[in-house]
Amino acid sequence: MSEHYFTARPGSADDLRPLAVRLAGRDLALVTAGGVFSPDRVDLGTQVLLREVPDPPADGDLLDLGCGWGPVSLSLALLSPGARVWGVDVNERSLDLLRRNAAAAGAGNVRAVLPGEVPPDVRFAAIWSNPPIRVGKAALHEMLLHWLPRLRPGASAYLVVQRNLGSDSLHRWLDETVGPDGFTVVRHASAKGFRVLHVRAPGA
Repeated sequence: MSEHYFTARPGSADDLRPLAVRLAGRDLALVTAGGVFSPDRVDLGTQVLLREVPDPPADGDLLDLGCGWGPVSLSLALLSPGARVWGVDVNERSLDLLRRNAAAAGAGNVRAVLPGEVPPDVRFAAIWSNPPIRVGKAALHEMLLHWLPRLRPGASAYLVVQRNLGSDSLHRWLDETVGPDGFTVVRHASAKGFRVLHVRAPGA
């Protein structure tokens, strides 16, 4: 691939192609395209995340950070129809695909937006993310330091990271960086070479 899936405007062809997946116990007929993360299937890390995390809160604002074509956002929306789900990505093609797929799934509670389009007063009842590790440590750390403090008191973020792409070093960095502010960081699960990290905000 000559470009990364976190490119704002991918230059590769954007021909839509069908994708049949099962999310939140439902068989869905969705669409995908080139120039986005894992365009042909639900990637293994996201599968691990969706299998291992507890059910999301029934209401409030839920965040999928790095939404791609939408498997995490759609799962959140279908599991918690009373919640508002924010699918955030810098890739505008991903956001277009998520909008199409949310409509196809009947998930009217999904908002597919660029990072700057989330109102600054929104606080999240949960964050689920397969974060874009390949953007590099500095960009990833900046991203997490922007979004994790926006968790509501006592709310949880679940991050899935491949072990050989630095899950354990990310765990240590989170401990050292947000731990002093009262966040707790634990390894929630480990499967298929991935770790699911659970970051819990301080408070009730």
